Amino acid sequence: MGEEIRQLAARIKEIREIEGLSSEQLAADLEITPELYLSYESGEEDIPVGILYRIARRFKLELSALLTGEEPRLRSYAITRKGRGVSVERRKAYKYQSLAYNYIDKKAEPFLVTVEPKPDTQPVELNSHPGQEFNYVLSGTLQVFIDGYEVVLYPGDSIYFDSGIEHGMKALNGEPAQFLAVII
Repeated sequence: MGEEIRQLAARIKEIREIEGLSSEQLAADLEITPELYLSYESGEEDIPVGILYRIARRFKLELSALLTGEEPRLRSYAITRKGRGVSVERRKAYKYQSLAYNYIDKKAEPFLVTVEPKPDTQPVELNSHPGQEFNYVLSGTLQVFIDGYEVVLYPGDSIYFDSGIEHGMKALNGEPAQFLAVII
């Protein structure tokens, strides 16, 4: 795993230890096995955004503080210039850019997400996290898997859903798909 993931894993371990929680307790809070949690905390496995979101909520942190190690400071407005969002490479096929990482007390987490195409034989990884999610397709064709349904979205299309339901995305036609994701 990359240095960014190792730093994130170390940050999570440090927060857990400061809070006085065992890895088993935090795994139970996150509703995952202790073995899976330890693979995340050790940096052996990439941590899905849904799990990161749960960890941030569990410790009452801004997701961006968990990702970057820095607390957001801006209160009245925050500007993120094109290409300057905090980049979070969560999985090889997904790239997230936090678009409001420096704004404190956010009611929503906006991300610019790029999904790279994968072979049709590779299964779509599903995840879930508390809250709701809004996705607006900017470019490419995006297949969304949610609650046993498959929906294809094109540029200008959007979907709003309960993000507690397992969901996943796949870029179609051998080209990346880019969308604005707002997690509420």
